[in-house]
Amino acid sequence: MAKQYDFTEGNILKQLFYFSGPIMLANLLQTSYQFADSLWVGNLLGADALGAVAVSGTIIFTVLSFVIGLNNAALTILSQQKGREREQGLERYLNAFVVVLTVMAVALGSMGYLFAEQFLHLLGTPEGMMDEATVYLRINFLGILFLFGYNFISTVLRALGDSKTPLRFVTIAVILNIIVNPLFISGFGMGVEGAAYATVVAQGSAFLYGMIYVLYKKLAPFRIPTLPSRKEVGLILNLGIPAGLQMAVISAGSAAIMSVVTNFGGGVVAGFGASQRLDSLLLLPAHALGTAVNSMAGQNLGVRHLSRVREIAKYGVIYNFAIMTLIGLVVVLFAEHGVRLFIQEEEAVQFGTVYLQIIALCYPFLGINFVLNGIVRAAGAMYQVLALNIISFWVLRFPLTALFSWMFGEIGIAIGMGTSFLVSSLVAFLYYRFGNWRKKELFKEQSRGQR
Repeated sequence: MAKQYDFTEGNILKQLFYFSGPIMLANLLQTSYQFADSLWVGNLLGADALGAVAVSGTIIFTVLSFVIGLNNAALTILSQQKGREREQGLERYLNAFVVVLTVMAVALGSMGYLFAEQFLHLLGTPEGMMDEATVYLRINFLGILFLFGYNFISTVLRALGDSKTPLRFVTIAVILNIIVNPLFISGFGMGVEGAAYATVVAQGSAFLYGMIYVLYKKLAPFRIPTLPSRKEVGLILNLGIPAGLQMAVISAGSAAIMSVVTNFGGGVVAGFGASQRLDSLLLLPAHALGTAVNSMAGQNLGVRHLSRVREIAKYGVIYNFAIMTLIGLVVVLFAEHGVRLFIQEEEAVQFGTVYLQIIALCYPFLGINFVLNGIVRAAGAMYQVLALNIISFWVLRFPLTALFSWMFGEIGIAIGMGTSFLVSSLVAFLYYRFGNWRKKELFKEQSRGQR
């Protein structure tokens, strides 16, 4: 059985290292899951089918972003209950999350299935892709309960201090997806429909295995669902809605930045696209550290161990700086080789290479945002983190990228982005240092004393 850490005591740096490692691997596997999906569809069915999946994937990603937001709320509430050692409270909020997420999954699944074609029309989906995109999207919406459940079980275990067991579930989903995708697409001749069913089968199998495993090993106090109290539902929505909106702000901000990039033509757009794919991999350690400190700080905030929370923040920032600086140096040296994995056109390769080399030097500062926002999020200050994300994307990143690209041309995109990383990390630090997030208490009762 994987170890569940009690983060309210013990060596913080050691815990951070061993706890965040499996989260990094799980995130990497999730990324490879999407990559393998596109690889099979593109090679077995062609460009139109890949386009249909990509357009549908935009809507699925929006739903997934909302799920991630709700799971951030779950991580905060459940980790604080774990730190307080309130078994009944943990059991009640687990039950409340199960009921709320099930209702949301059924509602979103039904709405998505019924209005899939209308959503695709809103995105301007070409008529030649419409039928395949609609089928793919509807099947995914039918299996949305598995998407919710599969992610929620992993979040529950991480809140309890176990990051190794969720890695097992992600591995199962990835392996099944790699095996089942070509079988359904080509072997059974199901085409895009087969790709959608493969995703649902992989996620469904991982969810069912995860649920059985957790219940059998008694890793979390799940029970037969009952109607939760208004107070429990209210707290979940009060944290979950702004957490979900954070992802919407990020998605919209990314789209706004792309509108700046498209002004410089196809070569720059292609180079930017390739570098963004690499970015999604290179920033996985920073994302993982944000999740890790959320859980670690959450347990300590549940019992008001504020001095230990400060230590978690300090070691999180140091660890982030070390690993992201190392990654940045590697990127500076090998950026061109990374870009050429995706594209070969010289103009695109040249822009993507220079862009990555500039941005890589700023990775450690972007990582500070993930770490310190994770600490603030652990307190339940979701609206404050939402405000920090709005500042990061809409007050800094988009305007600075537009300004510097106007001043310096296409290279200004990288300069603007990098500058925004530096300034937003300062804003995150100032709020962490002087903000009132420490005063937020989700649960008023005392537990295990204060420090």
